[in-house]
Amino acid sequence: MKHINKNCNHCGVDLILGTNYEQHRLNRKDYICKECYSIYLDQNMYINGKYISRSHPLYKAGKFKTFEDLAFSSLPNYSDTKEGYVYILTNPAWDGWIKIGMALDAEDRCKGYQTSSPYRDYKLCYKRFFEDRKKAEQEAHKIVSKVSEKRSGEWFKVPKNNAKEAINSL
Repeated sequence: MKHINKNCNHCGVDLILGTNYEQHRLNRKDYICKECYSIYLDQNMYINGKYISRSHPLYKAGKFKTFEDLAFSSLPNYSDTKEGYVYILTNPAWDGWIKIGMALDAEDRCKGYQTSSPYRDYKLCYKRFFEDRKKAEQEAHKIVSKVSEKRSGEWFKVPKNNAKEAINSL
């Protein structure tokens, strides 16, 4: 333990290396104690692990998987809502690849993908409603993984019919 003769810029507590302060902060001359820093982190916003600046127009403290999750997070019971769709998306840019995903609204999710394509060529090929969309998506991924040629996240190199059969088998 080493006193560094500095106080936390937020709460004023004496900073002591090894207890309430870390060497890498000292190297950067960032005088903030561990407790204040953890509070600061809780006030940040992350989308899929990526830091979002507080100046972003949709800023809201928290950790979200997608901007859709952020948007719906304020609605009562959103995080408890299990029902929704498991869907299949394709894009001709990736011939033979399909995406198996889940959403409360499959058409709306497809529209969200269109913004990342200059040709607006994502196509919703199939959707099916489930009482527990997360569980159904996980099961569909397991089944399709066994018959797909390749996999990258939620994208599978597999014929659409095989993926549709997997979803229908649930």
